[in-house]
Amino acid sequence: MSAPVVDLSGVRKTYRSGSIEFEALCGIDMQIDEGDYVAVIGPSGSGKSTLMNLLGCLDTPTEGTYLLGGEDVSTMTEAQLAEVRNRRIGFVFQQFHLLASLPAWRNVELPLLYAGVSRVTRRERAIAALEKVGLGGRVLNRPGELSGGQQQRVAVARALVTEPDIILADEPTGNLDSGSTEAVLGLLQELHDSGRTVVVITHEHEVAARAERNLVIRDGLITDDMLVGAR
Repeated sequence: MSAPVVDLSGVRKTYRSGSIEFEALCGIDMQIDEGDYVAVIGPSGSGKSTLMNLLGCLDTPTEGTYLLGGEDVSTMTEAQLAEVRNRRIGFVFQQFHLLASLPAWRNVELPLLYAGVSRVTRRERAIAALEKVGLGGRVLNRPGELSGGQQQRVAVARALVTEPDIILADEPTGNLDSGSTEAVLGLLQELHDSGRTVVVITHEHEVAARAERNLVIRDGLITDDMLVGAR
């Protein structure tokens, strides 16, 4: 069997400011296998944002181990972590983080640009990713010419363009109306159905219910791990 995409063991994260310490994660054990669709759900202050930062290699644990596809993240240099973030993790954020001056395909190609892929290949792969998310006719539109839901689809295409190990979506519907929310959740479901590993960080039960598995986090601990929408 292949290693889990995500394997956390005894992970703790402590923040220090002078003599004050705050333990945001208090010993997390979790595994996510290839093709899983998981929602990490918890209220504000529960530790889910800290956990998202660790999963996305934006931060490192104070204690414990994080294996990404069998590789120990804690042994990686900053340059290696940057490469992991660019190639192996596809990020989708609440705020979209699109560059207003660039058309959709140029926004989508950015991870490939940083990876040194040729311009012709970047354009081909960016347009193909936009077609996958239903925006093949919008490749030349700038973010300001797109609805919120369409902008989030561009962000999903950008997350897909490197063929990452995992799609990590942090409150992906937080800035969307109900219609756009449904469209983006439908897209995440399609990605899962095609075999992608999808992890959604959310405080919304309606969003978490669309996943196959919910990890409930509270006070820095996983308090429940349950199947909720297995299809």
